[in-house]
Amino acid sequence: MYEIIANPEDYQIDHLINGTGNAGIELTRDERDKWATEIVNFSEKLTEFSKKSGELAKLLQSDEKISATQASLKTLKIQLFAINDALNSALTIADRLESDIVHK
Repeated sequence: MYEIIANPEDYQIDHLINGTGNAGIELTRDERDKWATEIVNFSEKLTEFSKKSGELAKLLQSDEKISATQASLKTLKIQLFAINDALNSALTIADRLESDIVHK
């Protein structure tokens, strides 16, 4: 048996959870299947992102001529930093969630 022990304060979402109670419940098969589907959707998005980033890397590493303005290069850099920050945040949250599902 496993238990999810995620504390909303640790995720800075406790103001959204106030009043929901702390009584333990057992997840139904339907709820578990819905959550599993959501996680598969996350995984599929990451797979698609991996493909897109691989294609972009290949283009940049290729011998194809590429032109840009300074503004477009700066925009690319800012967007890549934003993606990197989002991925780092996602991995941190995933690690925390992984440790918040414990075997009893």
